[in-house]
Amino acid sequence: MKKLFEKWNSISLIQRIVCGLVIGVILGLVVPQATGIAILGDVFVGALKAIAPLLVFFLLISALCHAGKSHGGIIKTVIIMYMFSTFLAALVAVIASRLFPVTLTLADAATDMAAPDGIVEVLKTLLMNMVANPVSSLLNANYIGVLTWGVIIGVGMRAANDTTKKVLDDISNGLSQVVSWIISMAPFGILGLVFSSISSNGLEIFSEYGKLLLVLVGSMLFIYFVTNPIIVFWCIRKNPYPLIFKCLKKSAITAFFTRSSAANIPVNMKACEDWGMDKDTYSVTIPLGATINMDGAAITITVMTLAAANTLGIHVDFLSGIVLSILATLAACGASGVAGGSLLLIPMACSLFGISNDIAMQIVGVGFIIGVIQDSVETALNSSSDLLLSASAEFRQWRLEGKEIKY
Repeated sequence: MKKLFEKWNSISLIQRIVCGLVIGVILGLVVPQATGIAILGDVFVGALKAIAPLLVFFLLISALCHAGKSHGGIIKTVIIMYMFSTFLAALVAVIASRLFPVTLTLADAATDMAAPDGIVEVLKTLLMNMVANPVSSLLNANYIGVLTWGVIIGVGMRAANDTTKKVLDDISNGLSQVVSWIISMAPFGILGLVFSSISSNGLEIFSEYGKLLLVLVGSMLFIYFVTNPIIVFWCIRKNPYPLIFKCLKKSAITAFFTRSSAANIPVNMKACEDWGMDKDTYSVTIPLGATINMDGAAITITVMTLAAANTLGIHVDFLSGIVLSILATLAACGASGVAGGSLLLIPMACSLFGISNDIAMQIVGVGFIIGVIQDSVETALNSSSDLLLSASAEFRQWRLEGKEIKY
């Protein structure tokens, strides 16, 4: 048994995940009635979601309670890059929607969903999540609250004695070890997740709403392979694509199948650790990215809103498209605090063009239909960009200090 375990660990995690993916597809097509296989995926995602809030909370406190040198410059750079990248994603979605206009055949959709009335409500939700009870934030995986209280408590404990700080370090290191154990089980989790998608939807899900999916996914791929490399090159002044593909391997694959940026926080943090990045920095920027770096959400909101406008024959000029991009950027940053994520922010964006809530909710219904693909690619873009931009900002600092960039 020990030799088998050692042999298992000697195989690359990516290779193990690919094997799990292939087996999941085969089982989903051959024995779709074996629903028990899907439990593997549920357990894997559940374990990641359960440990992530605790990991973020204690890593933040442990990092900030040590009064070392300030990392505010890197964190400030990362925040600017997050916001700029999200706005750029919305703008690309506007251009793509103008070049390849999409119209939809609308059907009845659920009317009992509660979408936010406007950006003020989104911002209010964001602020209330910041001051939510820290215990309830941990229990409900409210990462905005976890971030806020983690920062406040970490700064407040800078005056603690060394023994207390050592205890906090030990807790965060222990949680990191638990995360590494969970991540090693990713191949089985991916197997279960893929089986669940294929057995429930079959391969035909890849052919429905084809043009809409092409615009959505095409915009997301454009951001990751065209605009993000430009940002990365500005940071590291060398070929950005090796880092781009490293982040895809390390982060995007698991994010695609878990469809949860929160569940992927431990995966991204492990990658940062492997690259020798500063724990005091990435323990802040990675969870922050899971809440405000929402390129995929901004694209989804923009493309779906413009599809609704095209369907109704509403002309949207380019200036209005820029206003929509700004709104989508702000709304996407608050998506994690709104039930239903990015899709339920579509009615708010639709209100810019006088589109009724009834019509907008039908667009939301279409979003749920294509969600198997759209949400997976969106999460992969969001989460892998968290890792990419966080790493790029720190590598920029390394370059300025004359330190060799290795990853």
